[in-house]
Amino acid sequence: MACLCVIDDDVLMRESLTEALQGEDHRVVAFGDPVEALERIRKGGFDLVLCDLKMPGMDGVSLIREIRGRDLDLPVILMTAYATVRTAVEALKLGAYDYVQKPFELEAICVLIERALQNTRLRKDNEALRTSLQDLTPSQEMVGTSEPMQIVRRQIAKVAASDATVLITGESGTGKELAARAIHRASPRRDRPMLCLNCAALSSNLMESELFGHERGAFTGADRMRKGRFELADGGTLLLDEISEMALPLQAKFLRVLQEREFERVGSSVTRRANVRVLATTNRNLTDCVSRNQFRQDLYYRLDVLPIYLPKLSERCDDIPEMVAGFLEGIAKRLGKPVTSFTPDAITLLTDHSWPGNVRELENMCERAVAMTTGTVVEASTIRPWIRGAAELKSDPSMPLRHGRLLEDSERQLITRTLRQYRGHRAKTAKALGMGLRTLGMRLKQWREEAESVGQEGRTPIHDFAGVS
Repeated sequence: MACLCVIDDDVLMRESLTEALQGEDHRVVAFGDPVEALERIRKGGFDLVLCDLKMPGMDGVSLIREIRGRDLDLPVILMTAYATVRTAVEALKLGAYDYVQKPFELEAICVLIERALQNTRLRKDNEALRTSLQDLTPSQEMVGTSEPMQIVRRQIAKVAASDATVLITGESGTGKELAARAIHRASPRRDRPMLCLNCAALSSNLMESELFGHERGAFTGADRMRKGRFELADGGTLLLDEISEMALPLQAKFLRVLQEREFERVGSSVTRRANVRVLATTNRNLTDCVSRNQFRQDLYYRLDVLPIYLPKLSERCDDIPEMVAGFLEGIAKRLGKPVTSFTPDAITLLTDHSWPGNVRELENMCERAVAMTTGTVVEASTIRPWIRGAAELKSDPSMPLRHGRLLEDSERQLITRTLRQYRGHRAKTAKALGMGLRTLGMRLKQWREEAESVGQEGRTPIHDFAGVS
């Protein structure tokens, strides 16, 4: 059901149009005063404006000029008994969708309104699609039949039908975004857009603009109005990746959107509404972040309605052969190599590895193996040097491991050793480990904060590399 704004100083015409359009399942708000109508239009909520040309106080062309001058994205249809070529050209140049000459048939105006609304829907969908295409990742399917993954799939099936917020937790590289996309595909919103926003990649000011949009002139460089992700994802799903990195002041604004489904663009006082389902991911323990005053407790409770945990790759090693087969097929095709499989010994090496970088590390290693293999099968000797570091850590008695934290300590020691090998160069270290540069940076930050929180004295290897690029 569309909400239409009808503006005509003729009472009989206004009432007739209101009655007729309501009969077509539209919601109609009618005005006799164009100035009053403009103030109401600025507050939002209308899908189309049907306006008379000749009115006291402000004519239809002036009204269109005001609407367009304020970057209000509304189709406007002009009604006139005094149509001239000059008037029509001026109205269309200003951005009117079309004009109709009085007297007109009700059927004709209804067809014109439906075309205008359909045009707006298509334009919004195209805009949302262009944005969502920027967020697509090459792999779109979750792979694995192990018990941990079966639990995840059952959870996804349960939460998909709901409109409640979902918080997806797990280490970096475990496939949290893939889980979010699986939720969207199984939900009633599957035919509407799903947009993504990485909270760790933007400053607080840019993040607010990306979320809620901004008006022209709202800040330096804002030379035009821009819609935010909430507005573009209306009717669909919004994924906020690494939400733990959202700044505290912005968390308060975001909490209001979750509660009220209302927001304002940056530089605007006009309240807008959006019907958006929010999915959020994080690789951090949000309860720890709350205790350190790094994350709002009320926002945490609002997000943690339907929690899903993505297991580490080391917790589902049975899935590795299936995942490797899937990665090899795509990578070999992309690189134009005839590689089809790993030898059994190579698979054993992979399943015995601790995988600090999780699925992303496994995929990177598969790509490296395909690139370095000349035949059709990847031998164990090809990949053994790349995972030797982890094996040495497990067998080196000089490296004490705390009870119950074998994998975490192994990861920390492997990263520290690799950093030393590359003299603190983060980019080279991340590439050698098969993990993302941002993931490495977040690991170092997390460990540094842990050391500082317990009052650890002196410098640690993590401190030594804190400022190294």
